[in-house]
This record gives sequence, C-alpha cells and structure tokens, in this order.
Amino acid sequence: MPGRLKVFLGMAAGVGKTYRMLQEGQAEAENGRDVAIGYLEPHGRAETTAQAAGLEVVPRRRVEHRGALLEEMDLSAIIARAPELCLIDELAHTNAPGLEHDKRYRDVADVLHAGIDVYSTVNVQHLESLNDQVAELTTTRVRETVPDEVLGDADELVLIDLTPEALIERLRAGKVYPAARVESALNNFFTLENLSALREVALRQVAEEVEARRVLGPSSAPARRVDGERVFLDAAPAAIGERLLALVEPTPSSQRVVRRAWRSAQRLGTDLDLLWLQPPRELSDGETAQLEALRRLAVVLGAHLLIEQGDDLVATVRRVARERGTTYVLIGEPSHRNALQRLLRPSLPSRLLAALPGIDVRIVADRTRREG
Repeated sequence: MPGRLKVFLGMAAGVGKTYRMLQEGQAEAENGRDVAIGYLEPHGRAETTAQAAGLEVVPRRRVEHRGALLEEMDLSAIIARAPELCLIDELAHTNAPGLEHDKRYRDVADVLHAGIDVYSTVNVQHLESLNDQVAELTTTRVRETVPDEVLGDADELVLIDLTPEALIERLRAGKVYPAARVESALNNFFTLENLSALREVALRQVAEEVEARRVLGPSSAPARRVDGERVFLDAAPAAIGERLLALVEPTPSSQRVVRRAWRSAQRLGTDLDLLWLQPPRELSDGETAQLEALRRLAVVLGAHLLIEQGDDLVATVRRVARERGTTYVLIGEPSHRNALQRLLRPSLPSRLLAALPGIDVRIVADRTRREG
C-alpha cells in the first residue's frame, strides 16, 4: 500500500513551512511513530534547526559535479531504512546529475511507492502552471518547478499563512537570511507588493483545490487543511462536455498560453489539447528547441500536444475541434496588423469565430504589457 503525502505550502521562503513540518513530525514521533528526516534544509535558521532535535537523520549522499562535492538526499538509504514517516524538505529541488531522478518530487514518488508516508514543503511560485503568473507579479522567473498534479495528488495540503508585514519583520530580524542578504532581499523579491501578490496566489490556489472537490465529512478521501482546519474531500465530477484547445507555436510566448489554458482547464475539470500547425518547411534550430520545450511542458501538465501538417490554420482548427469535441479555443495575442492588412483580410480571431459556431474563442493576453 503506498504511503500518504502531506505538503506544507507557503507563499515564500521564511513563512515557516519547514518549521511546521518538523513540529508535526515531532508530534508523530511522540505518538509512537517511527519518524526519520530524509532531507532537511534549515538555511541556517536556528529555530528550524532546534525543532529537528531528537529526530533521526538519514545521512545524505555525496555527489561530485563540476569539481564540487554536493550533498543530496539518499533515496536508496531512505527506502532501506523504511521509516513509517519521512520528512523531506524542498519538493521542487533539482537533483545533481547522476542520481536516480532529476527532481526531488520524483524521489518522493518512489518513497511513497515503498509504503512510506512523506511530509514535504513547497512554495506556491514553484507550481508549473503559475510560473508565468509569478514572473509577471514579481519580475522574477522561478526555474525549479513542480507539476501541479503533485500538489493535487497530495493526501493533505497545509497552507502556512503569514502576512507580508510579519514576513518582512522576520527577514529584518535575521530569521530568514543572513544579515548580509537582508537588504538585497528587501529591495528585490521580498517587497511588500510581491509578498502581497504571492500570498493572494497561495490563498487562491488552496481555495481552488477545495472548490474543485465536494466536502464529504471524515472518510478515507484526500484531505486539505487551511489555517489548521481539516477538510476531507473527494473528487468532484468533471464538467460535462467541456474540452479546451489551445493554439501554440514553437515560441517562448506559447508556454504562457499553455499555462493559462491549463489553469482554465483545471477550473472546468476537463482536458486540454494543444495544437500546432507545422508549416511545410524545415524547422530552424530555435524552433526545434522550442518545440521540445512545448513537448516537455505538455508532459508536465498532462496536456495533449497535437501536431498537424498544412498551411490552413482555420480549416485545421475546425476539423480538430470537431474530432476532439472542443468547446473552448484559446489563442495568444495576434500580431499587430496595419490598416491595409486589416482591410484585406479579417483577423485570426474573427476567422475562428466565423468557422467555429457554438465554440468560445478566447484571447490570452500578455499581462506583462499592461500599463501601470
């Protein structure tokens, strides 16, 4: 029987995710459970380190990479030790090359498969579908991401909430980063505006998790806990007949369209198809690289990437929409067209609306272009 996963979610570093994970781990140990720390990253925070006292720590694995000796979680040692509960920090961590998996969340999946319960931590900005939104809100692009389904599949989700003002106070007091890093952090990522936006995203994420399921009362169903309140939930039935189709190209901007489309699909409880009409020519190296990036993103989000050959986009969309039962078509912002171009040929949204009666067509705006 697989283990159960509890994830402690926060808006940013320093809100207390690891501290709470250790606190609950200590409580489980006091109740007689066999608890071990598989990986802990206290970032030099004395309060967090103290909270780990008395818990067994599985030794880390040392890996040499580019002349440096790195310490990583030892997956095989954890499975061999087989505690009842394993505490594994930083779910979004990228492993050093040469380990069993490239990402820690895949290590956690193996630990769960071995029948071991896991407590883990992650910040909301590491969710793959929120990558663009967080970059737009904070002007900082997060490179380490976790598929949203990892959070969705967790048996329990605990939101560690802290006001932006309280987090900034902790930062100034040296409880988050060393003194030398405080001023830089306050002037960059840890501004009141950024933290307020991230807190709103975290609260909305948990609210959407809860809203996507119907409350049943105590059972074996997955649970969500918000601010200490435990709610047992079961999956709600998917919306009937809805299906999304996003039009993409091998360009960086299409990844933003995909993520926004995926979140729309999640709200509707339905599937997402991605369609690219490949032109009858050889792809450039840049296009090939971007196509592979789209493939990887589709795999991470669980979307279906469809590649069709041809040069008539509207006719292809009409055919694919009929075959896939599409009810929504999402496209990126059309390129700027001068007056003569608009006169000679209708825009793509106009042509799609004419060709797809009964199907909603939505333009995914580039929010980075919004005026202050």
